[in-house]
Amino acid sequence: MTRHILQPGTGRIDGKHYLPSRVDQIHWGWLPNATTEPILTIQDGETVTMDTLSHEGVLADQGRDPRRYFKQFGVTDVLDDAVDIAASGIPNNDDDGPHIVTGPIHVAGAKPGDMLRVDVLQLDYRVPYGMISNRHGYGALAGEFPEDHESLPTRDTDLMVENGTVSHFSWLAESGGRETGRMDAGRGRYVEFGLAPFLGLMGVAAPTETQVHSVPPGDHGGNIDIKHAAVGASLYLPVEVEGAKFYAGDPHFAQGNGEVALTALEASLRATLQLTVIPAAQARAITGTLRNPVVETATHWIPTGMDKDLNEAMRKATRHAVAFLHSRFNVPRSVALAYLSATGDFEISQVVDSVKGVHCMIPKADWCHWV
Repeated sequence: MTRHILQPGTGRIDGKHYLPSRVDQIHWGWLPNATTEPILTIQDGETVTMDTLSHEGVLADQGRDPRRYFKQFGVTDVLDDAVDIAASGIPNNDDDGPHIVTGPIHVAGAKPGDMLRVDVLQLDYRVPYGMISNRHGYGALAGEFPEDHESLPTRDTDLMVENGTVSHFSWLAESGGRETGRMDAGRGRYVEFGLAPFLGLMGVAAPTETQVHSVPPGDHGGNIDIKHAAVGASLYLPVEVEGAKFYAGDPHFAQGNGEVALTALEASLRATLQLTVIPAAQARAITGTLRNPVVETATHWIPTGMDKDLNEAMRKATRHAVAFLHSRFNVPRSVALAYLSATGDFEISQVVDSVKGVHCMIPKADWCHWV
């Protein structure tokens, strides 16, 4: 690949603060908790540019050697932080999550009861390539895909992964004046699709001293994998510890709702975010009484529901959407439920993170006249 890549500290950095993903600035497979020491402190409302790093090409089943792994696809430029983390002594075993998590960041003045608003200001591609992986025992069709243990018919040029994992290489291209992703489809063909980058993992520290696995999302946020949390969106997270202790990771170039294979198009991003504390007394006017993640875009409010059981995740998303409308607009709960049945779009965020996610799309236009 000849396209410029964003090595740590190079290229455009728009935030007041800069946080790379070096070995001593990340957690691998686990999230910060109440006892984790922050690696950066910022003031309320300040911006930070974070280098986030994809785990694909770094994991043990891909050889834990990204230079060697990506070389088979003709890639000669690999991120230095990926190389350093793969070569480090940080353990990442089967019981650990795959995600490389950057942070945490202490936001001055944030205290339990507040909400942290995360405004996504900019997302830049750090590399022009990524991976989409399907591993045995995971995904919406676990037990059906990969279709055989060695998975040779679908592996194409990826000959280095172990245990039957299928990892499809995807590269950036341009079509009709827009950037797209491409993936080999065999017989000299490729499939092309649109890109919509976002961070799959953004969260705050949970109020516990025990380890918090990086895979299941929860009220703390974490691996929520909601594709609408793109540039221009805001994510509201309930603060549970002093300083919030914000972190981010799991960057994507594209993802379909469901993320059915196991991963989406996983690839590294440079994110510029603004972190703002919403005091408890003011939070109700924005998120109502909810104490779990809410995404806001220019056109929609997006309450969430999460549970190991997809049916219960749906019920939680419905309860949270009703509570949002009732507590923010003082609309009767029965009216809120009827409205959601007529208009609310409930989408499956993902079904692959042990705790499944459902989110509800509530159009703002329907409430612009509400006093």
